[in-house]
Amino acid sequence: MQQAALKKELSDLRQKKQEILPTSHNPEPDYSRPLLQISREERDRLHARLELLYGKEAADAYFPELERILRVYYAYKTPEAIARERSFNPAERFTEQDVILITYGDLLRGKEPSPLETLARFCDTYLEGTVNTLHILPFFPYSSDRGFSVVDFETVDPHLGTWEDIEALEHRYRLMFDGVINHVSSKSRWFQEFLNGNPYYKDFFITYDFPEDLTPEQRSMIFRPRTSDILTPYKTINGTKYVWTTFSTDQIDLNYKNPNVLMRVIEILLMYVRRGAQIIRLDAVTYIWAEPGTRCVHLEQTHEIVKLFRNVLDIVAPQVALITETNVPHEENISYFGNGRDEAQMVYNFALPPLVLYTFYAQDTTAISKWAAGLQKISDTATFFNFLDSHDGIGLMGVKNILSAADIAFIIEKAQEHGGLISYKAGKDGSEEPYEINITWFSALNKEEEDDIAFQVRRFVASRIIGLVLRGVPGIYLHSLIGTKNDIASVLSTHSNRDINRTIIDDRAITEALTDPLSKISRINRELGRLITIRTRQPAFHPNGDMRVLMLSHQLFSVLRTSPDGDQHLLTLINVTTRACHLELSIDDLGINETHWYDLVSDMEWMAEDGQLSLTLQPYEIMWLEPLGEKQAGFN
Repeated sequence: MQQAALKKELSDLRQKKQEILPTSHNPEPDYSRPLLQISREERDRLHARLELLYGKEAADAYFPELERILRVYYAYKTPEAIARERSFNPAERFTEQDVILITYGDLLRGKEPSPLETLARFCDTYLEGTVNTLHILPFFPYSSDRGFSVVDFETVDPHLGTWEDIEALEHRYRLMFDGVINHVSSKSRWFQEFLNGNPYYKDFFITYDFPEDLTPEQRSMIFRPRTSDILTPYKTINGTKYVWTTFSTDQIDLNYKNPNVLMRVIEILLMYVRRGAQIIRLDAVTYIWAEPGTRCVHLEQTHEIVKLFRNVLDIVAPQVALITETNVPHEENISYFGNGRDEAQMVYNFALPPLVLYTFYAQDTTAISKWAAGLQKISDTATFFNFLDSHDGIGLMGVKNILSAADIAFIIEKAQEHGGLISYKAGKDGSEEPYEINITWFSALNKEEEDDIAFQVRRFVASRIIGLVLRGVPGIYLHSLIGTKNDIASVLSTHSNRDINRTIIDDRAITEALTDPLSKISRINRELGRLITIRTRQPAFHPNGDMRVLMLSHQLFSVLRTSPDGDQHLLTLINVTTRACHLELSIDDLGINETHWYDLVSDMEWMAEDGQLSLTLQPYEIMWLEPLGEKQAGFN
């Protein structure tokens, strides 16, 4: 009983960590209190980063401005928030209780005065106990790309709601904001000031007088996520200028070679923290430093800027984490962890979505098991963001050096059979290369004419569970909570492939469907929600827990998870095939001397005989087996 009490105390402490904290910032800076004091070590670190980027003279000149920005932000913080940070443990920033919902602010349309209020009510009503973090995709005024061409970084799009709506959510959920800091809208004030010849904004963007100034050789070296031209002509007060545009003619890249750009961006990121951001997503951070004559991705300066952001937050807002969005091959993607303690605390696991899709198309776990077995723990303060789908498509770059070209072609072929579309990027030789698959996750797993709805949901849920059992923090796109199918009509209307997975949902129709126990939405919400809730109560799923991938059968994805203190073990099994799978498992191979096991999913007990655990998993069945003795000790 004493052990059970200790386990309960641990659970209560972790739950307390998740309680929404009171407001951390005052509406105005308070300069009556002592100003922020930056230690000599912190000063040296910040100055060294500025010096690497701009040289010693510029670093000396701009350091006082950086210090001013940090002091202004710090003056907004409440004394209570400052006191709380003294006991903050970065190793417990993310726990088994964290699940992130990805959504646009207006994916749900209801009767409330604003879409953000509708989102809040939906989450409060249907996601209690499952989701504790909301990633609201860019909610600022924009001119294109569904929010990612920002007109004003500091204003909430009035079509979505207000800052008060965002702050109301802050009191109930951890919030992730997008730092869309690679580029701005051509309609933004910054770019308009550039066009008007304001000298302060002269070097805010990367410009050329003639397109030939960027040579063919230089162009051929640039890694391009699109097939459009890298330079776009704009008429300015000083004549035609050719402006660097990585993503589209409306998305103007910022010039980080100008220290003023970096200072203004740091101010914006800290403003987001004041407004409630506890996680900041660095969108398209791969491309923020351009250097003709290189690939213009993953440059030393790019990493140095991310590390500078990390240093800034560690000094004034240590509870706020950075997550990098870098849709590139896996080995390049993980470079944004730095040494595990000096760059991003979380990185999008871009290899995971196409690997899961390949696994279910091939009905074979060999590739994903081999890859997952090689995933090393980064550190106690850094981990992966395990997502399967999002507002974008299913990127293919993450598996470029993991799956063969034939395997990737197989994924594309199968996805197209399921109604998927393919978006392309420019290859090294100027040809088009597949970049991402545009499809909803439910349609990617299921053809409408095949199988009954119960079987489709079973397959769908099984695929989602892979993201729940891997080490890291799981995320789920709102459309996956309701099993949205491909929206071809929107694609035909907008001519944007990505709109296949961005349908606006009628909140009333969702509510009605959830009341029908036989509907697809109700089935997904009930089963997936149940499993997520179970997950949030298991210390073995803590990101800092151990993960051992077991290659028991090509039909099964098998992972043994262990809690950080070693007191809980979970054997997770997922059948990825349409066939039953029988398994004879040696207890000795698990290294756990236990004959009785309890399945958290089915509430069934299993007993090993003669050291062998005999199991049969039906098609797409999931098991989370815990030694019965550990369960009785009071974990759950």
